[in-house]
Amino acid sequence: MKTTFDTYITDNPSECVKFDREYQEFLLSEFVLEKMEQESLSVRSLAKKAGVSPTVIQKIRSKDAEKINYRTLSSVLNSLGYRISIEKM
Repeated sequence: MKTTFDTYITDNPSECVKFDREYQEFLLSEFVLEKMEQESLSVRSLAKKAGVSPTVIQKIRSKDAEKINYRTLSSVLNSLGYRISIEKM
């Protein structure tokens, strides 16, 4: 049995793309928040460690990471001990 959400996404492919993009942003934000909490890092300390401005970290935390480039994201993740991996969807 399909849920209302499943039906909506199936019937509206553009909404499916939008949902996937926003969900990935949500996952990134939650990941960074969790790692910051585990390592007791503040926005300022992570920004300094990654060599970026605190505004960048705040944007990632608030799911507003649309305009953050690869190099910046990579620096933030590397400073947390992670790297970006590409996977076919």
